[in-house]
Amino acid sequence: MKCKILPDKLFLFLRLSLLLLLPLLKTMVVCAQQDAMFSQYMFNTLAVNPAYAGSRNVLSLTAMHRNQWVGMKGAPKTTTFSADMPTWNNKLGLGFIAFNDEIGVTKSTGFYGVYNYRIRFTGGGTLAIGLQGGVTNYKANLAGVSLKDQNDPAFANNINSFLPTFGAGVFYSTDKFYAGFSAPNIIKSYLRKDVYLYSSELIAQKFEHMFLMAGYVFDMGNDIKLKPSFLVKYVKGAPIQADINTQVWLKDVISVGGSFRTDKSGAILTEIQCTPQFRLGYSYDISNKSLAAYNRGSHEVMIRYEFGFEKGKVLSPRYF
Repeated sequence: MKCKILPDKLFLFLRLSLLLLLPLLKTMVVCAQQDAMFSQYMFNTLAVNPAYAGSRNVLSLTAMHRNQWVGMKGAPKTTTFSADMPTWNNKLGLGFIAFNDEIGVTKSTGFYGVYNYRIRFTGGGTLAIGLQGGVTNYKANLAGVSLKDQNDPAFANNINSFLPTFGAGVFYSTDKFYAGFSAPNIIKSYLRKDVYLYSSELIAQKFEHMFLMAGYVFDMGNDIKLKPSFLVKYVKGAPIQADINTQVWLKDVISVGGSFRTDKSGAILTEIQCTPQFRLGYSYDISNKSLAAYNRGSHEVMIRYEFGFEKGKVLSPRYF
């Protein structure tokens, strides 16, 4: 019976995904994403949606590092660390995120606190509504830039600014399905550089970001599970980008898969459940044609450890 029902479920999931994606993809414009992004976002959803905190039902610690565009001078390097847990009989989720992002002479370091309220339904689903807030320190070592004219006033002063960040999100999940929408930064921030004692000039403006995501786990039998998912990313003045992903889990121990993006880049993904509480993830990104000749791809590593609160408790497999 499962074999007859499964194709219908898969077709329905893909159809709903396309209905959500197509209206967004029609509105593409040109620019670049401002916030650092990971190919393995599905391994650490808290990084893009505060409503995810506590959804794994244990204290979960996750560290990720991304080395982007290897071989290109000044290429982005990003590190994040996050922790989250449920509390108050699983009605609340708490967590925090710390990150460091370096691109060329610029560096961003931030810390966010995360809180959400979780509503559990009798059918087994959970709806979470989350908030996050924190601060980001932006630095630019402009004086250290090698210039033909070392007296260029535009590079005379470094930048060191603190900007507030506030975001929100919703996340619905069951054992096999999840969907979420989030705006991790809804504050329009302005980065300025001091020019004179009592004046400054605008250097950059940080816009709000929005994310739409969904995924489903199909039981294919013989200890094989198929997990298709997608993520749509939007920021004002930038092209809407969609990541379309597929993973195959084998015996709940190892997963392999791939990701295709609408900018014609992609990634190879793998995840290993080393023990019931310890998990490793790795991805290798393949750049699109416009960048492939200038770098050797991007590498990403994820480490997660989860604590079971009850002595001897065995954690059930989690696919998102």
